[in-house]
Amino acid sequence: MGLMRCVALACLLPAAVGTAHALEFKTVGSAPAILYDTPSEKGRKLFVAPRGMPVEVVLTYGQWNKVRDVTGDLSWVPAKALTTKRNVITNAASARVRAAPDDGSALVFSADKGVLLELVEPVRSGWVKVKHQDGQAGFVRTSEVWGE
Repeated sequence: MGLMRCVALACLLPAAVGTAHALEFKTVGSAPAILYDTPSEKGRKLFVAPRGMPVEVVLTYGQWNKVRDVTGDLSWVPAKALTTKRNVITNAASARVRAAPDDGSALVFSADKGVLLELVEPVRSGWVKVKHQDGQAGFVRTSEVWGE
C-alpha cells in the first residue's frame, strides 16, 4: 500500500508543480529577431520574428531563451533580443475591445485576428486592458488574445 501511495504522489507531483509555475511572456524588442532550432547562432534559422511579437519563455539556457509563439511552435532566441514590455495578439476573428471590463460596456473598437495590441494592465477577472497603435484603449476578454 505504501508503494502505491508513492507511485500516485510521483505521478501527481509534476502536475502540481506545472500549475504552480507562472507563465512568463516577453516581447521581441525594437528590432526583428531570428529564431533558431538550437540555442546557437550556428543553428538552423527558423523564422524572423517581427518587433513587438509576444512570446512565452519556456526555458532559459545561458544567454538564450526557448520560446513558444502564438501558433505553439518552439524555437530559440537570444535573450538580448527580448524585452519585458508586453504585447498580446488577438486570436478571435473579431476581438471586441470595450470601454470597461464588462460585456455590456460600450464597444471601443474591434480587432481582426492577428492584430498586435499593447498590454496596458494585467489580467483582472478575465479581462486585460490593451492599447492599439493608433491610441485607442479598452478592455478585451483574455480568451480573445494570446500573450497575457
